[in-house]
Amino acid sequence: MDPLDRIDEIIGMVETARSVPMSRNNAMIDRAEMIGALEELRVELPVELRRAAALLEERDKIVDAGKREADRIISEGEAEHARLVSVNEITVSAEHEGARIIAEARAEAQRLREEVDDYVDTALANFEQFLTRALASIERGRDKMHALREIGTFVGEENERPLPF
Repeated sequence: MDPLDRIDEIIGMVETARSVPMSRNNAMIDRAEMIGALEELRVELPVELRRAAALLEERDKIVDAGKREADRIISEGEAEHARLVSVNEITVSAEHEGARIIAEARAEAQRLREEVDDYVDTALANFEQFLTRALASIERGRDKMHALREIGTFVGEENERPLPF
């Protein structure tokens, strides 16, 4: 079950719980049922959180791999540039070729960085939407609870007797 559905289910349990006699704010809830629902929610939420953490870790790995590849390409370009420059007859040609290779390497590195950033931005945006929906659901539940409290629906039933304290 989706964590948002689980939160709605728990809110429903609280909303439909019988009121404690002589109290507007307290309700009687089946402890085992509530604990079970909360434990299920606890199991589901870490999955989403682990997924987000995995996406961030994957992003870091991709960025690191892109940097290493860019450094390797730049290093190869510089090495090739140095080799070509050492040959006296093709010095001018070698300088142009080395500069081209370095420019291509930098352009490729920039392209890789942009692709990784776009991928991570999309993944984080999806996770942000999930969290926004969860927060909105929680806020709606709290608003319902406050509204019910304001109109007095938590008043005890007439049959209920006060506790013998």
